[in-house]
Amino acid sequence: MRILISADMEGATGVTWTDDVVPGSPQWQRFRGMFTGDVNAVLAGLYAAGATDVLVNEAHSSQRNLLLEDLDERARMLTGRHKPLSMMQGIDSGVDGVVFLGYHAGAGFDGVLSHTYLENQITGVWLDDVPASEGRLNAAMAAEYGVPVLLVSGDDQTCEDARDYAPDAELVQVKECVSRYAAICLPPARTAKLLETGARESMALAGRAERTPGRHRIEVEFDASHLAQATAVIPTVEQTGTRRVAFEAPSMTEAMKAFKVVTAIAAGAVQGIYG
Repeated sequence: MRILISADMEGATGVTWTDDVVPGSPQWQRFRGMFTGDVNAVLAGLYAAGATDVLVNEAHSSQRNLLLEDLDERARMLTGRHKPLSMMQGIDSGVDGVVFLGYHAGAGFDGVLSHTYLENQITGVWLDDVPASEGRLNAAMAAEYGVPVLLVSGDDQTCEDARDYAPDAELVQVKECVSRYAAICLPPARTAKLLETGARESMALAGRAERTPGRHRIEVEFDASHLAQATAVIPTVEQTGTRRVAFEAPSMTEAMKAFKVVTAIAAGAVQGIYG
């Protein structure tokens, strides 16, 4: 039984503000340990329930945040950037389930460090006309390969979002959102137990299902008009409003590759404090 963990950091135990997740800061160094602890707790539950091979795909920022030296020795870790499928690299390798660990709410919604791919330039994303977080986008890609979402962890807003896009998944709330930069947090000793139990129980969902390929449309809204103009030069991308662009793709995999290009172009068009 082979499982993929897509491990983001904003939804990890204790994380509440920018310095907790920005590589190089003292706070980031501190929270790397708690992030790794969350992953190890999930690994313990997965292996206890019959997983035989677990690949942990680093999905946050530099994608070099987890402490390999502290990782459960039974796991394998994919680290580093510029992976073709980004947060979902490995979903096409015949896995029987995927875990969304440390996820967060999407751009334009309440939640600790809520965003979708870009930290603050994107104010909304829609997948087939439905507001979409990273979790919803990634769940659609998982469905394309017939891979069930087993577990989602993060704050209460993340779990509420996941109830819609992954209704059968185990949900583990490690903190309660108070504001974008504040939360009521549980200590690592408590979240570890919750994550391990949730992961163990989630293995009942493991097993490849029927694939659901098909065309998808993604629409992106930015906080400034020049970002829409910059990204509209990409072939297949159309400017649909002053701050909006949209595109269609024959599959979710292709849609997410195009979305990566859109976000990369937008990030490159940001100019200092004026955005």
